[in-house]
Amino acid sequence: MSRITISELEKYLWDAAIILRGSMSAGSYKNYIFPLLFYKRTCDVYDEEYRIALEESDGDTNYATFAENHRFQVPIEAHWSKIRDVSSNIGLAIQKALRDIEKANNDLLSGVFGDAAWTNKERLPDHLLKELIEHFSSQVLSLENCPEDELGYGYEYLIRMFADDSGHTAQEFYTNRTVVHLMTELLQPQPDEKIYDPTCGSSGMLISSISYLKNQNKEWRTVQLYGQELNLLTSAIGRMNLFLHGVENFKIVQGDTLAHPFFLNEEGKIQQFDLVLANPPYSIKQWNRDLFSADPYGRNFLGTPPQGRADFAFFQHILSSMDPETGRCAILFPHGILFRNEETEMRKKLVESDLVECVIGIGKGLFYNSPMEACIVICRTKKSTKLKNKVLFINAKNEVTKDRTYSFLEDKHIKKIADAYHAFEDIDGFAAVAEKKTILANNGLLSIPLYVRSTITDPSTDTESEFSEILNDWLISRDDFHSNIDELMLMLEKR
Repeated sequence: MSRITISELEKYLWDAAIILRGSMSAGSYKNYIFPLLFYKRTCDVYDEEYRIALEESDGDTNYATFAENHRFQVPIEAHWSKIRDVSSNIGLAIQKALRDIEKANNDLLSGVFGDAAWTNKERLPDHLLKELIEHFSSQVLSLENCPEDELGYGYEYLIRMFADDSGHTAQEFYTNRTVVHLMTELLQPQPDEKIYDPTCGSSGMLISSISYLKNQNKEWRTVQLYGQELNLLTSAIGRMNLFLHGVENFKIVQGDTLAHPFFLNEEGKIQQFDLVLANPPYSIKQWNRDLFSADPYGRNFLGTPPQGRADFAFFQHILSSMDPETGRCAILFPHGILFRNEETEMRKKLVESDLVECVIGIGKGLFYNSPMEACIVICRTKKSTKLKNKVLFINAKNEVTKDRTYSFLEDKHIKKIADAYHAFEDIDGFAAVAEKKTILANNGLLSIPLYVRSTITDPSTDTESEFSEILNDWLISRDDFHSNIDELMLMLEKR
């Protein structure tokens, strides 16, 4: 059997989504495609492990079924081959099989397949599910035929395609992969570290940390990964994504990080990590500001953000989650976090704390379906003597390549930005080191043009970024409206 090529894998995965076209909105494909992919992979790997165990034991079938020979247990009646033989009520059979596999692997897979409506025959009639199952059956997703890194790459391809197809709100689901690569290059994960993403989405940032170590030929299996994600399906996708990349040392949970942070230490305080990577949802308006104003975990040490923007709430959670000795973070934010008036006092306290190490402005289009420019804020709990009371500003907004509708960072862009960060010195028109007292004299403003001089006539006003911020707010409001309409239509359909 020949191995599946990347192009064959991509076509195989995308063709599965095409089968669902016309039966549901593009935003719903992931509810069904991801669980079926993981289900098929689990069964194929089980069969592969069974075959290997048989060869090792000279055909001992009892030995081949021992739990020790398998990563996951697959009950006989829940195996893919059994579902393939079902001709009626296929959705019910799939639902039962997925639940049985979860129960058989409760510690690892509880809830991993999500809560899709498999038994909704109006949306998923038997003939459609039969076509989908036969399509997935056309390839063997064993480790030999489709190694973990390759299947993981294909899985991320599918995530990216769904992000493109699902509209502006996909930014909560998928962060531009090249930007994530930059963030891990800047923070340089190390073996044995604890790495955390408080808004982990599909776990792309956590996986990027592992990929960095693999590329450096460093031990990655000793790294402990942690993540929390509000959306139930997305958190399940994040867990599947890690498993499909061959990662096992992780804990991903579903829940509201601001209202109910899951990761606490033995004393009930916020657990701290060596490295935090995050792309929090931007300027969310529906959050419990009153609860955060009296936060029992003390995360409001800079203050309480305005109701209309929770950015500084996530920021303070991340800062509270950093180890006092080794802690460092890279956060992808909208530019507004650097200059908005309503956050001035919190920003000044942030600068006074000397936690901010670097602010990097990156180019347009690096957020999915948004023209907004973004920034990466890097913080460190224990700066070296050379870096104390200083902040490096990097203006990398021109370090971007656009290919039709898709913008990305090339390796040369990532290297230039990373080299400037590690050098921590002035580079004419690109990077500048500012003293803490200078920033405070500017009322705590972290706007990059204030410190990295360019051709802008008035460097105190980052007009382009402010316009992008206003436009992005409008886009978010537009998508909230469409989302509410979609929910209303679904409710009417169910009546």
